[in-house]
Amino acid sequence: MLKSQEIRNKAPEMDPLRIGMGWKLEDLSKPQILVESTYGDSHPGSVHLNRLVEIACQNIDANGGKPAKYFVTDICDGQAQGHDGMNYSLASREYIANMIEVHANATPYDGGIFIASCDKAMPAHLKAVARLDIPSIVICGGVMKAGPNMLTLEEIGKYSAMYERRELSEEEFNYYKCNACPSCGACSFMGTASTMQIMAEALGIALPGTALMPATSDDLLNAASEAGRRIIDLVYKGLKPSSIMTLKSFENAIMVHAAIAGSTNALLHLPAIAHELGIDISPDLFDKIHRNIPYITNIRPSGFYPAEYFWYAGGVPAVMEEIKDFLNLDVLTVTGLPLGENLENLKRSGFYERCDEYLKNTGISRTDIIKKSFNPIRSQGAIAVLRGNIAPEGAVVKHSAIDEKMLTAVLVARVFDCEEEALKAVLDGNIKPGNVVVIRYEGPKGSGMPEMFYTTEAIASDEKLVSTTALITDGRFSGATRGPAIGHVSPEASEGGPIALIEDGDLIKIDIPNRRLDLIGIKGKALAKDEVEKALAERKERWKKPKSRYTKGALAIYTKLAVSPMKGAYME
Repeated sequence: MLKSQEIRNKAPEMDPLRIGMGWKLEDLSKPQILVESTYGDSHPGSVHLNRLVEIACQNIDANGGKPAKYFVTDICDGQAQGHDGMNYSLASREYIANMIEVHANATPYDGGIFIASCDKAMPAHLKAVARLDIPSIVICGGVMKAGPNMLTLEEIGKYSAMYERRELSEEEFNYYKCNACPSCGACSFMGTASTMQIMAEALGIALPGTALMPATSDDLLNAASEAGRRIIDLVYKGLKPSSIMTLKSFENAIMVHAAIAGSTNALLHLPAIAHELGIDISPDLFDKIHRNIPYITNIRPSGFYPAEYFWYAGGVPAVMEEIKDFLNLDVLTVTGLPLGENLENLKRSGFYERCDEYLKNTGISRTDIIKKSFNPIRSQGAIAVLRGNIAPEGAVVKHSAIDEKMLTAVLVARVFDCEEEALKAVLDGNIKPGNVVVIRYEGPKGSGMPEMFYTTEAIASDEKLVSTTALITDGRFSGATRGPAIGHVSPEASEGGPIALIEDGDLIKIDIPNRRLDLIGIKGKALAKDEVEKALAERKERWKKPKSRYTKGALAIYTKLAVSPMKGAYME
C-alpha cells in the first residue's frame, strides 16, 4: 500500500480538504508526489523554476500520479554580499531543509521532485531528500549565459576592488554590472551553485546529463518532463535515496569534485548531506581523493571558460568518462540502473551530439573545456585539507587557484575580528606583501559563517598582494574565490580554537604540499615548537569567550546549534 493511502485511512479530514482545493475523487488514490522548489523573485537562479515545476507536474499527472506544489524560496549569496545579509546564507540551508521536512511529513507523500539551482538551495534540497528518504528525483535548474566577452558575475568582485582603488571609471564599472547576468540560471562559473548541481548528478539523485544545462534551453524543459515521468516508476519500485546516495556514491561525487576544481563549500555540504543518511564523510577522505584524481575542467574561476560551456562539452558524463577507472560504476542511480550502464546508454542516445550542437559556432573544442585525463590541467584535484597548531581539526584551501610561490610560505600575521575591518585594511593599503590576513569569529557559531568574498577579491586583484599575501579564516569563501585563501579553520575562534589566540606579528607557516598550517613564531621571531605551545597555552588562559552576537531569531538558533566547519556546519 502507498504511504499516502495508509495515512489517508487514519485521517478522514484529508479527503475533504484536498477536494476543497480542487482535487477530483480519483486523484485521492493516485501516488501523491511532492514537488518542491525554491521558485521566487529572489535571484536569477530561482526566478525561472516555476516553469520546470509546471512541466514536471504535467508529466506526473499524465503518468498516473497527483502532484502537489510547495515552495521555500532561497536567498541569493550574490545579493547578500557586502553586508550582514551574508550571515544568513549558510543558516538558510538548514531552514530550507527543515521546511521541506515539514511539508513532506505533515501531509503524506509517496515520492518527491526537488527543483533548485543555487548555492544553498541545492544542498538544502539534497539534505531534505536524504532526510525524508522517499523516492526522489532532483532537477537541476541550469546555468545562465555569460555576458559580452565571456563576462561572468564572479568578476564583479575584482572590478569592485579595482573601482575602489580608482583603477576603473564609474562608467566601466557600471557596464560590467549591467552585463554580468544576461539570463536566468545559476551564475556562470564553477561556484557553489554549479558545483552542487554537479554533485547532485554525481551522487546519482539527478538524471544523467542534466547538471548545468543552459537555463533557457529546451533540453532543461525536457529534463523536467523526464523527471515527471520517472518519479511514478520510482515510487512503485520503492527505490529510495538511501539506496542511491551510499558511501560509494559520495566517493564518486568527491572524485568528480576533484576533477572540476569544485567550490570549497562542497566540503561543508557533502558531509552535511551524508550526515542525514548516517554516513560520516571525513575531511581526510576529500584530501585523499583529491590527491589521486586529476583536475581536468577548464572552467572559471580556476580555469578560463564560463560554466555554460561545461555542459556543451558533455557535462558530468564527459568528466566521468575521463576518470572512469576510479569510479564506483556499480552504484545505483535514480534511473534504477547502475552508473556504468547510464554512461553507456548516454553514448548510444545521442547525448554528446546534442551537447556538440552548442559548440558548433564557438570555435571551441570539447577538449578545450574538459581535458583528457592523460593531459590534465593538474595531476591532482584542487582541494587540500591542512592541519597544524592553528587548525587541529583541519582547514581547507583551493590550491588550484594559488600562485605556486605561495604554496609554501612564512608570513607575518595581521589579525582582525571581523571581515569589514580586514577589507578596509586591504583597500586602504595597510596590508603589505609578506602579511597573512587572519579573519576570525566568522565561523558558524561566531557570525553564521559568511563568505569572505570581497576581502579575497581585494587581495587577488592587487598585483602587489596576490602572490605575496594570504588570508586565513574560520569563515568560508565564495566558490568564485581566487588566490591564497585558507578557510573553515577548526575549531573556530568562538569555540576557543587556536585561531582566536593569534596576535599581530606572529609568524605563520603555510605548507600546502605537506598539508600543514602552523604558528611558528611570536612577534616576528621564530621559536621552537615547545616555546610556541607554551605561548599559545598562556594566551588560552587569558582568552574569554565572547557573547553571542545574536539573542533571537534564526541566527541565534543556528549559531547555538551549528557544528564545526570541518564536520559540515549543520545544526545538531
